[in-house]
Amino acid sequence: MAEENENTENGESEESIQDSVAQNSVEEIEEQEQGEMNLDFILDIPLELSVELGKTRMLVNDLLQLGQGSIIELNKLAGESLEVYINHKLIARGEVVVVNEKFGVRLTDVITPIDRVKSLAAEE
Repeated sequence: MAEENENTENGESEESIQDSVAQNSVEEIEEQEQGEMNLDFILDIPLELSVELGKTRMLVNDLLQLGQGSIIELNKLAGESLEVYINHKLIARGEVVVVNEKFGVRLTDVITPIDRVKSLAAEE
């Protein structure tokens, strides 16, 4: 009886506390669902994906000498992995494959999210 008096003195019964907890749980679930829906818009953002076979430096004179059939020597050896960039940020390495007579890249090493964040910090 003394316990009931304490609860009623504080203005809350056991039943109203349970209702309050249930209401908070429902609100948390609704907030999570709303948060997930708010992130859906990023799924349609276009990104630029590029694959780098290799690099080289050349003089303007050498550039002007290029023509059909010219060969440009790159800094990579045959069989070395390619770099895959999204919006100019390295995200993976891979190897060339042919699928239905089209070139593709099989990813062999994906950069971890932690390493990607570190590379962003290093650029600043």
